[in-house]
Amino acid sequence: MTSTAPPNAFNRSDEELDDIMTIMEDSFEPRFGEGWSRSQCSGMLCDKNSWVTLAKEEDQPTGFALSRMIIDEAELLLIAVRPSYRGKGIGAALIQQVCRMAATKGAKRLHLEVRDGNAATKFYQATGFESIGRRKNYYSGGNGERFDAITLVLQLDRPTL
Repeated sequence: MTSTAPPNAFNRSDEELDDIMTIMEDSFEPRFGEGWSRSQCSGMLCDKNSWVTLAKEEDQPTGFALSRMIIDEAELLLIAVRPSYRGKGIGAALIQQVCRMAATKGAKRLHLEVRDGNAATKFYQATGFESIGRRKNYYSGGNGERFDAITLVLQLDRPTL
């Protein structure tokens, strides 16, 4: 994937699950408890209401977004871009693709949770997400430390200017 092209949709092959796990291992620090296991990802992908968008550049997995629909709202469960590919527009392209897919499926809002203090919060706010709440002790780090989550929402049904 180039930095401006939308990511490809996931077709649930083992190779693509391997790519997702490679991206996850490179992108999430275990001490914060934000990353998922292979079985958690595989299980969510079996849900007919979930989808993943996988970004590649020159056949190298660079990022992914895992999302799901719940009635008329979408949830961005995980998004990650490998550190060596950050700052190239891949995260923004993933968010745009998730928004398009969610709107196509009838979502009016896109929710996500981010660890309090995560540098990605500024990226989400620049993308249009707004803070609507906090979940105390939502994340459990590898050493037992707990971290709050900030709940963010992006309105998908607002008219554009």
